[in-house]
Amino acid sequence: MANHKSSIKRIRQTIVKTERNRFYKTRLKNIVKAVNFAIEAGNKEEATTAFKLANQQIHKFVSKGILKKETAARKVSRLNKAVNAI
Repeated sequence: MANHKSSIKRIRQTIVKTERNRFYKTRLKNIVKAVNFAIEAGNKEEATTAFKLANQQIHKFVSKGILKKETAARKVSRLNKAVNAI
């Protein structure tokens, strides 16, 4: 256990940020999973709708600092390519 006040505070901050990141990372996985599920079903309309939602959410996560800009661009690009391939 830490002895300094600053170390104790840093531990508290890390716990809070870890919980916050876990929430958003799980949400991101579920959003991507919804798009992939629609793609596997071959439903172009549903996949397009899910992709639009995923695109908005992924870019929102970038603005919140959850994802890096390049990571978000890569994820959106791969999803878009898969949706267009239907």
